[in-house]
Amino acid sequence: MISLRLLTIRYPRAQRAAVENLSLEIGAGEVFGFIGPNGAGKTSTLRVLAGLMSPTGGTAVVGGVDVVKDPSGVRRIVGYMPDFFGVYEDLTCREYLDFFAAAQGLRRDKREAVVPQVLELVDLVPKADELTGSLSRGMQQRLGLARVLVHEPQVLLLDEPASGLDPRARVEIREVLRELGRMGKTVVLSSHVLADLASACTSVGIIEEGRLVYHGSVADALHVAAPGECVVKAAVLEGAEAARKALEDARLEGAELSIVEESVRVAMKVSPDAESAQRERLEAAAMVGARLQAAGLRLTHLEVERGDLERAFMALTEGRLA
Repeated sequence: MISLRLLTIRYPRAQRAAVENLSLEIGAGEVFGFIGPNGAGKTSTLRVLAGLMSPTGGTAVVGGVDVVKDPSGVRRIVGYMPDFFGVYEDLTCREYLDFFAAAQGLRRDKREAVVPQVLELVDLVPKADELTGSLSRGMQQRLGLARVLVHEPQVLLLDEPASGLDPRARVEIREVLRELGRMGKTVVLSSHVLADLASACTSVGIIEEGRLVYHGSVADALHVAAPGECVVKAAVLEGAEAARKALEDARLEGAELSIVEESVRVAMKVSPDAESAQRERLEAAAMVGARLQAAGLRLTHLEVERGDLERAFMALTEGRLA
């Protein structure tokens, strides 16, 4: 759906390129997270993909449309939400969306059908006839998402959609992103809230100093944070000490046992290969659960600790800016 080949972006008088020789493929239906510090080149890349600026070199193709040769064609199939955007405060949410739908060339009958649909998708139906200026920051972000959806784009480019939101609003935005993925939209989003990316994205790309340093699945990125390591946490009705004693008696080879709050924590070694390690982590969790149940304990919680995307980011980058 999105193909970048040796994309290079230079700004006048800048000492180095904002983006240099970036090559990337994003498949249809992916929710792709773009990670990088301020100044790494994320926003510049999104603007090129949206057809809002031309690259210095290389190519960018979205949905089979070249962004340089046909920027208007790209804008018809792309919805772009910048980090900061204004709202017309004297319009209601319904009027605001109708205005942008008309700007996209939708006929009145089509607008009357699509505006209620996008309001429902972002859970703003109760606010439909309230002025946009009265909305909270989180609600304005949801309205911004609705705005870029009115022309039913194939691709969504969202620059820091969770920026400045409180925890509840971040959760709400994350749920909307998941729903967009389930709808088959291709979503590219940048964010500094790495936990949001880990839970919402199917793949991530890490960019530093204008260069892509990682592109792959979230699971593989998390493996970078803790290669060769597996941690299983389990809780039983009889208490953490009973669980620890049962696992000690089971003599799990190479396992290190500890108690964290009300759970027993089991640390084990797994394969350094990411694909094999994922399978071995699931097998380890099943084994821990089976041993506890065999000891007559009643399991209340069992999980494999995921690696931390922030740790992966630190492991893959060096703290440089473009």
